[in-house]
Amino acid sequence: MRQPMPHGFPLVIAAQFVSALADNALLIVAIALLVEQSQPPWWAPMLKFGFTVSYVALAPFVGVLADAVPKARLMAWMNAVKCVGVVALLAGMHPVAGFALVGLGAAAYAPAKYGLITEIVPPRQLVAANGWIEVSVVCAALLGTVLGAALVSTGFVASGPSRALGGVQDVLLVGGPVSAHAAALVVLLAVYAAASALNLGIPDSGARYPQARQDAGGLCRDFAWANRALWRDRDGGLSLAVTMLFWGVGATLQFVVLRWAAEVLHLRLDQAAYLQAAVAVGVVIGASAAGRWVPLHAARRVLPVGVVLGLLMPAVASVDSLEAAVFLLALAGAVGGLLVVPLNALLQHRGCTVLTAGRSIAVQGFNENASVLAMLGAYGVLVAADVPIVPLMWGLGLLIALAMAGLMRWAARSSHAPTR
Repeated sequence: MRQPMPHGFPLVIAAQFVSALADNALLIVAIALLVEQSQPPWWAPMLKFGFTVSYVALAPFVGVLADAVPKARLMAWMNAVKCVGVVALLAGMHPVAGFALVGLGAAAYAPAKYGLITEIVPPRQLVAANGWIEVSVVCAALLGTVLGAALVSTGFVASGPSRALGGVQDVLLVGGPVSAHAAALVVLLAVYAAASALNLGIPDSGARYPQARQDAGGLCRDFAWANRALWRDRDGGLSLAVTMLFWGVGATLQFVVLRWAAEVLHLRLDQAAYLQAAVAVGVVIGASAAGRWVPLHAARRVLPVGVVLGLLMPAVASVDSLEAAVFLLALAGAVGGLLVVPLNALLQHRGCTVLTAGRSIAVQGFNENASVLAMLGAYGVLVAADVPIVPLMWGLGLLIALAMAGLMRWAARSSHAPTR
């Protein structure tokens, strides 16, 4: 009989969902702000680039911070930082800079969230817990994308809520020009505040860790040691490589799908954003299946589906009908969810065994977000160079398939080596 999740776990999931919902909606609103300001197309991937920089730059410090204070309290503080980012956008800050400020809060939120899961959930339930996390993340991406599309639609901008919020806009903008999307930002400000309130309701896990060295140089050296230790671990290094590839590609695909939908299917931004929902629904299905049927000790067995995921990208690029696109994007999402949930659970298990909960998640975040930065930077360069979207999707898909095939060979060679 399946055992229920520990006390406090549902609140963690709820708080995570609401915070991620606002993050995903804010991305669509920020893209709309760039369009409103007539910025060139290559600025769009720079939104995610700016959001992600903090994950990499602050990685040596956020893990220690997550281990130094109760994690639920830290999560509430970081949602408050996100609120500051939204207020900055309302005050007229450039969308990339404002979204980067929100990313500053997200960078410290992530190790606290995942570290708290490892503290309250026993190892035998980690895959199931990660299934719940990924379902909440993807549902938040799905509904957040829908919310963002609704907030930037012409109907919302011209509706009563926008006019009713005019006084709030006037105060925050200090007499500056009122953006057509200011009402959307005020709605998202309220969503982040709700997430912070949920965080404050999560009970303390009671876990405490030895105090790390406080000088920046010592923290960086400790982080470098922790990074090497996780990479040298047999299962830790393999799962870290897979999750790096998955999240780097996934972040890039957010923009690839939007551009492909506009150029090939001729959809508007709000319509293309809804198309991303197909991927999210598929990931929910795949993550749920993995959480139910893939035990932690069998996590390596899902590696071949990564090759399938890569080969699905050229298939998506080759269709020109909405129905076929929805089906293939949902299938790609399901395959991705089936791949990432078991390996993410394996990575967390090995991470908190080799290191501590907060430090291991910080190492994971550093590597995964470095991958995101590299791939978004490369994509931005390709967009600026006017590379056609269909060949770009073919190249991305084949790169994924080849990389996963290489990781399968690595796993096979290391299968008889002892875990360090």
